[in-house]
Amino acid sequence: MSDEQTRLAELRDRIDSLDQQIMDLISARAQCAQEVAHVKTSANSGEDVFFYRPEREARVLRRIKESNPGPLADEEMARLFREIMSACLALEQPMRIAFLGPAGTFTQAAALKHFGHSVISVPMPAIDAVFREVESGAAQYGVVPVENSTEGMINHTLDMFMSSPLKICGEVQLRIHHHLMRSPDSGDQPLTRIYSHQQSFAQCRQWLDAHQYGVERVTVSSNAEAARRAASEPGTAAIAGDMAAELYGLDIMAGKIEDRPDNTTRFLIVGREAVGLSGQDKTSILVSMRNRPGALYQLLEPFHRAGISLTRIETRPSPSGTWAYVFYIDFEGHMDDAPISKLLEDLEEDAVELKRLGSYPAGVL
Repeated sequence: MSDEQTRLAELRDRIDSLDQQIMDLISARAQCAQEVAHVKTSANSGEDVFFYRPEREARVLRRIKESNPGPLADEEMARLFREIMSACLALEQPMRIAFLGPAGTFTQAAALKHFGHSVISVPMPAIDAVFREVESGAAQYGVVPVENSTEGMINHTLDMFMSSPLKICGEVQLRIHHHLMRSPDSGDQPLTRIYSHQQSFAQCRQWLDAHQYGVERVTVSSNAEAARRAASEPGTAAIAGDMAAELYGLDIMAGKIEDRPDNTTRFLIVGREAVGLSGQDKTSILVSMRNRPGALYQLLEPFHRAGISLTRIETRPSPSGTWAYVFYIDFEGHMDDAPISKLLEDLEEDAVELKRLGSYPAGVL
């Protein structure tokens, strides 16, 4: 045996030994998770028990990223632990996560990125259906898109918060890569039609004009629906993501055709329980102000005075009256922090209505 073969054999033996140690440690962690679930169940007999704690998992993932020795990247190490935690949690209670479907959408990809692959992901036909599924208790959490770096806010999601009792429990950002894909059975057949969601067409307009000018573009309800049609209709293609290509067995003709390489969508996690402090949090509120001169200044001045950074402000028509408006605001901090608590008290004195949508960990992955 050569020196190279000897060295490789030694390294493989070491890898086998490390694999066994890793497996033993994961099993020990899973047993601890089972004991935690048992303690929670015993202490809350007869009541709904929430095994998943967003603030706890956010702290764990941040610690993993901060203490990662390499050579794996911080994000990659955190994703591995995300899946370990997902599998451990599923031992006691596999969570049902409602998402804007059908299967294969970017929203499902966001749900799996946030919760891991050991959850039961449940596709819903519309954003309001996601809210209803969680409100009824049929799903523990829901995932809905709220804004895109190219196309702006998703108004339907914002409007649902005006009437829903659900709270925002987390956020996840997903880099959106669009691919042009078609059935592998298409051969050299000319392309006559492209299916996709209207936002995907908007995000790929320049590329399509340059490379597929003159090909009919047909808007459908989702990118997954586009992929489904392209899989069965000769001479067609779809613009969709990796999950849809894999789910429907499509070949990617051209990858990453989005006009902006930094195209990102932010998704919100909605649930029924308030979330505790994680150390790096955001808060979202809805505020309705009296329609009078200086109302916007009156709304924003307390944030400036308290030194609190706003990350988003959006205006939506109020359902209560003509030419009345509601402000959707995201800002840094948790409503249990003393400065944030004081700020909200000050806002309530001048606002017609203030609705606390929730405080939640800032996105980790």
